[in-house]
Amino acid sequence: MAPKRRPNKRGKFAEHDRGRSYGKPDKGDSFGPPAALFEVEVLPGLVPFVAEELKRFGAQLLVAGEGGVTFYYTGPRARLFELRRCVSVYEVLRFDVPRPKALLGHEHFTRILALVGRLRQGPPEQEFAGIRLGAAGGGSPVFARLTSALAEASGLAHRSDDNRSDDGELLLRFRRDPKGGWEVLGRLTPRPLSARAWRECNMPGGLNASIAAVSHDLLGSSAGDRYLNLMCGSGTLLIERGLAGKWARGVGIDIERQAIACASRNVAAAGLMAKAELLVADALSLPFERSSFNRLSVDLPWGDAVGDHQGNAQLYPRFLDEAGRVAAPSANLLVITHELKLFERVLAAQSLWRLGREPLRVFQGGHRPGLHLLERSRKP
Repeated sequence: MAPKRRPNKRGKFAEHDRGRSYGKPDKGDSFGPPAALFEVEVLPGLVPFVAEELKRFGAQLLVAGEGGVTFYYTGPRARLFELRRCVSVYEVLRFDVPRPKALLGHEHFTRILALVGRLRQGPPEQEFAGIRLGAAGGGSPVFARLTSALAEASGLAHRSDDNRSDDGELLLRFRRDPKGGWEVLGRLTPRPLSARAWRECNMPGGLNASIAAVSHDLLGSSAGDRYLNLMCGSGTLLIERGLAGKWARGVGIDIERQAIACASRNVAAAGLMAKAELLVADALSLPFERSSFNRLSVDLPWGDAVGDHQGNAQLYPRFLDEAGRVAAPSANLLVITHELKLFERVLAAQSLWRLGREPLRVFQGGHRPGLHLLERSRKP
């Protein structure tokens, strides 16, 4: 039996079983372009949502594990830059060689350089500031030679962990293929896809954009939505909903003026200023009439970067009461929190909201927050 595969803290694949196999997909035929092999890095807990998104993009899934999904794809590469639920997307090359030293040979090195060339043919705004190699044992003489040779041949400056660039880098990952040989993975973009281009500023405890995108898969959406993002912070949930589709009204509120100023910058960078409203307001005393919104979302304080446990114990029940006041009878509320036991107790002690499905546990920065879909349980 193959060993059970576990992701590391960043959700990347370990070097053994890669999870569920989808069989051997068609790699292309004489009437179409050959399929290239790709892999997306995924936060643990989000794999089913990423797999569904890839299918909508026309990908042929090969393997889905807890840390990512491998797939064949024949469509335009630029389309893959639009993926919103994964962390990063890589093109994958496989080499039937026993040791990485063989990758310095002319045939294999030429393939790797061709991959570098394809990565550099992305949109003009996605220029690479340097090249960086990631590998177990990356400090060995072999990888030092590979790094030097690739930097010289590509004309890109070598970036180590000590001199990584904020301008983005061409990242190549080297790892053993569980079936034998080695794999080289080239990230398609200078930064992870989850580091959105619209993010010009961030507030403490800011939400990962991949989680925000999946939050709206759970919450649902329609063109007639009256959507309210409470405690919006830097605006991640609001922006991801605005980019996902039309709404009748989209509002973000936060009690901190600094947060609204930050969210305004991000909303403007996302091109949503004409579609979204941002207000300085207290989530416990909202300036809205009863039943004003049919979909609501919030990333509550987790008690570490923002808030504390004692304060949250007072905040959570009052928040649910006020959210219930402005929610329509059929409204849904998506709550994200790491204070799982506290939230469970608070939810059980009130009657305005009921759990619509089992909470989805995800991974973010050493935390395992839960995404709770709540349904308005009775009329106001």
